[in-house]
Amino acid sequence: MLDARLLRHDIDAVTRNLAKRGVDFPAADFADLEARRKTLQVDTEALRQERNQSAKSIGAAKGRGEDIAPLLKQVEDLGDRLKHSEAELQSVQDELSTMLSAVPNLLADDVPEGADEQANVEIRKVGEPPSFDFKPRDHVDLGELHGTLDFENAAKISGSRFAIMRGPLARLHRALAQFMLDLHTRHHGYTEMNVPLLVQDQALFGTGQLPKFAEDLYQTNSDAGHYLIPTAEVPLTNMVAQELLEADQVPLKFAAHTPCFRSEAGAYGRDTRGMIRQHQFEKVELVQIVPPEESDAALEALTGHAEQVLKMLELPYRVMYLCAGDTGFSARKTYDLEVWLPGQNQYREISSCSNTGDFQARRMGARWRNPATGKPEPVHTLNGSALAVGRTLVAVLENGQQADGSVRLPAALEPYLDGVSTLMAAPENA
Repeated sequence: MLDARLLRHDIDAVTRNLAKRGVDFPAADFADLEARRKTLQVDTEALRQERNQSAKSIGAAKGRGEDIAPLLKQVEDLGDRLKHSEAELQSVQDELSTMLSAVPNLLADDVPEGADEQANVEIRKVGEPPSFDFKPRDHVDLGELHGTLDFENAAKISGSRFAIMRGPLARLHRALAQFMLDLHTRHHGYTEMNVPLLVQDQALFGTGQLPKFAEDLYQTNSDAGHYLIPTAEVPLTNMVAQELLEADQVPLKFAAHTPCFRSEAGAYGRDTRGMIRQHQFEKVELVQIVPPEESDAALEALTGHAEQVLKMLELPYRVMYLCAGDTGFSARKTYDLEVWLPGQNQYREISSCSNTGDFQARRMGARWRNPATGKPEPVHTLNGSALAVGRTLVAVLENGQQADGSVRLPAALEPYLDGVSTLMAAPENA
């Protein structure tokens, strides 16, 4: 949620910033609602004071032996007018809240201009894509070659965009998640968390998935208001919802490995082959809760933590600074990590690391007590995938493949696979 004070005092700056995203902020409608709110707030407060003063005068009149019936009637009338004014004020405040809940975060000043991913800016490239003396297979062909990746039975059970992994591939998937968690908790200072996979609608509002992205969510029970999480960012960030943290409690750094569930409503016809875009997938998610002055540095550090996974897995990748039109709803600044996939002959997103500033904190009521002022202020929140486990699996398979269909595994994974360095050695008759 945007800071209402900024909207009141510099709405032109807000309008210009949102225009970079291609968002046409209804400034005139906001100004009209805000003017009505101020008038109603003044009137309501005046009625409240008048009613209280009249109520006090009843006791004095009673003490003087005067007829208090007219005063009682006056207080009753004032009470009715106050209720009506309060209801009008609440209605306008609700309209303002509804309007602002659909407005995305303001972008950082240095976010690149641009309408879509074509305008994203490459910050750095790490590692060289492998050179093969054979035509590289994609992960689907590699998995099917050895019977370890099954889309047919997954579709029979659950429909499209699901996969079943067998034997060594399932074990590799598990090893990747454990490797990531160990790296982040042992070396990067994150606390491992095990969080609910079902959350209430208010939690999704807090992190910005609701109301705008309702169609991409799986709701399990409309009466209970439960949804399957689209990312562990939701439960991890909401751990500080409605909390007032003291200065010695921040920063907070959480990591969690969870399944994630997305309807992919806006991805019809995209990435229908393989494991790139599925309804159910797993991620290791990182979340940081920090004082405002630390959030820019925290984003660089968090992105570096995600990069370290790719470096240790010996995977070529690049870091992209997302342009205005490609930056997510809640983010003020985002870096995407894109890994090289030989099967597609291109870089594909494997992590998105974002600083949301105080946007999520305002929506969920997450604050800290600033020791410099002694006053409660919104914290800043950050999140990033480190990494999407399925896409990492795809990258390990495709980049490590050999001519015979076997896969050379990164040395960093050997402790998690009992020293195995090659996966799926090809059958003799292959």
